[in-house]
Amino acid sequence: MTDPRIRTITRVTLVGSFVNALLSVGKLLAGIFGHSGAMVADAVHSCSDFATDFVVLVCTRFSRKPKDEDHDYGHGKFETLGSIIIGISLFLVAAGIIVNAAKSIIAVCRGEEIPSPGVIALVAAVVSVLAKELLYQYTIRVGRMVDSPAMVANAWHHRSDAFSSMGTLIGIAGACFLGDKWSILDPIAAIAVGIIIIKVSWDLVAPGMNELMDKSLPLKVEEEILGIITADPEVSCPHNLRTRQMGSMKIIDAHIRVDGEMTVNRSHDITVAIERALKEKYGQDTLVTIHVEPVK
Repeated sequence: MTDPRIRTITRVTLVGSFVNALLSVGKLLAGIFGHSGAMVADAVHSCSDFATDFVVLVCTRFSRKPKDEDHDYGHGKFETLGSIIIGISLFLVAAGIIVNAAKSIIAVCRGEEIPSPGVIALVAAVVSVLAKELLYQYTIRVGRMVDSPAMVANAWHHRSDAFSSMGTLIGIAGACFLGDKWSILDPIAAIAVGIIIIKVSWDLVAPGMNELMDKSLPLKVEEEILGIITADPEVSCPHNLRTRQMGSMKIIDAHIRVDGEMTVNRSHDITVAIERALKEKYGQDTLVTIHVEPVK
């Protein structure tokens, strides 16, 4: 039977793909018939979401594969890789938005005119902003609930599309209601949106890179771990604590000291209790290794 977490991620991602398909087609038609180059570009931006949806589906499925002969710790980092790919794709989209907007601004400064969009393009921009924001709220809520970094990253991609559409909306609205001389509002807003998207992409790529480099868990989390380990009065001097994140799974290694006269059975029971407590706190997928040493 399929993992319920995978079914949830798949369902939400497919909903996002369906919405992206409708928006892409709708914005493309609105851009063509509304004579709006910005809306056509926004439609192309929406098409990029198909690629990220595919990444989320594929990487999440691979991440839940059990360990095998070549991957003793499983495949959890596929999900991390998916987050990084989405972050990089966001950066590339943002860079394209900024470059195109800068070209438009230069053209206006040279006295060239940017074609005024029609009302149909304005309506499409409003619908796009609302739809993508709702999709963001839905995806990020479920992504946090199932603890999926790739899904949360994809939610931010939805919001970046909403930001892009917001810039398009401002430009189209300015051109429609203020006249052709205000058409420069579109590329100015697009640059601001591009900068925001770059910030979002960095916030997604940086944690993923830290995870691939096996960065330790935050100090506060490590202090919680030490507190759980030393909750048993028979345990003393926890040391050599090593922690890292792998997808949604935490990996914890630690050494503890117990009475040197303690039986092997008793020391085993203590380590099992510690492992159970850590899994109750951080999830049943948590990998825990406790090495026992005698008190000297």
